Amino acid sequence: MRPVPSVPCPADNQLLQTLRGFHEPRVMRGLVAHWPVVKAATQSNQALVNYLSQFDKGMVVDCLHLAAKHQGRMFYNEQMNGFNFTRQRQPFMAALNMLLERQDSPDADSLYVGSTSIDSCLPGFTHENPIPLDEAEPLATLWIGNKSRIAAHYDAPDNLICVTAGRRKVTLFPPAEVENLYVGPLHFTPAGQAVSLVDFHAPDYDKFPRFKEALDNAFTVELEPGDALLIPSMWWHHIEGQQSLNMLVNFWWRDAPSHLGRAENALYHALLSLSQLPDKERQAWQSMFDFYVFGQDSQRFEHIPEAMKGPLGEQSETTQRQFRAWLANHLKQ
Repeated sequence: MRPVPSVPCPADNQLLQTLRGFHEPRVMRGLVAHWPVVKAATQSNQALVNYLSQFDKGMVVDCLHLAAKHQGRMFYNEQMNGFNFTRQRQPFMAALNMLLERQDSPDADSLYVGSTSIDSCLPGFTHENPIPLDEAEPLATLWIGNKSRIAAHYDAPDNLICVTAGRRKVTLFPPAEVENLYVGPLHFTPAGQAVSLVDFHAPDYDKFPRFKEALDNAFTVELEPGDALLIPSMWWHHIEGQQSLNMLVNFWWRDAPSHLGRAENALYHALLSLSQLPDKERQAWQSMFDFYVFGQDSQRFEHIPEAMKGPLGEQSETTQRQFRAWLANHLKQ
């Protein structure tokens, strides 16, 4: 695997423009090293918890509990009809105190609080630990726990992850490696996104032989407190928390208009409508999608009068609503 390239930290007023210029992962060492939360975490785990406590308003969060025998791997159970962890609702500070209780035990069970809105859980945190991404209107979330392994998955938005405590190892794959990652079910997932079924600590190459090819095209990086990593949209990433208390803050944003909705829905509908067709029909539909959806010729619809292009032309929010209603009516037939 290749190391993720590092780039210098840009000036604050250049950060978003710089990030938008990259189409592959990039590391910015020390981008958020000045944050008070990072400085607290470098003192001790207790200092980190004390710092976070000043923002706590008693919010109850989802906390995942995983037996130590699974070595931090949040995954399916052996039958793949459930998961190897349990999910409990508890106050955020209670979860942090449970992590402190386990910090000196190398064989402790894993606890993990993930994808939690910072503004809801810790109001005021982002004011004291700011990042100049306001123009993108990002969603800021926190992820905190002891040792953990989160299976390789993708996210549709662009993603800037900032390590504030502990150490994270991240392994990344380009979107085209999906066929080599042996992805599990789309409809039944550990945390909402489909995941690779390969155990990265012990790959079974007899069962997953093409995973070797995925590794040939992978990138990897270890992140220390204060470091930031850009994970571009749709890049697969496997993340490991390696110490007794690991925390990262991430910022998700999309440059596409919000009214476009979730692109995954188009994939799910295509699976229902096209995947069971005879081969010759599926090949024909592949040509149609290549032309209508993925075609690169910007002039390919110029023979149609502008007023009659419908979804083939510029799509305002109003146009989107009209044709979503049109589509909904066709789905009833």
